[in-house]
Amino acid sequence: MRPTDGLLSLSIEGAKRIVQNAPEAQCYVTVRDDVSKFIARGGDVFATHVVKADDGIRARDEVIVIAGDRRILAVGRSVLSGEEMRVFKRGVAVKVRRGSFDEG
Repeated sequence: MRPTDGLLSLSIEGAKRIVQNAPEAQCYVTVRDDVSKFIARGGDVFATHVVKADDGIRARDEVIVIAGDRRILAVGRSVLSGEEMRVFKRGVAVKVRRGSFDEG
């Protein structure tokens, strides 16, 4: 639970459950494979890294960052909308809160 707005924050375990049970959810950001290790270690997602982003994503939404093979890399909060992530070539698209390597 986030103290600032009372909404829930995703964990890696929660992201796994969403990927398994709700593959049509509108909260996925797919990134290039060459940056997947950086992001899995907790690095932020830059707009230039984004390959695909769901149209339902709005700025400040909780998102799941995945690789091209649907492997979960991280969870965090979007800075841009899904459309902006696909169009922009500069700036942070997702502030990563936790990478999958953090989970051990």
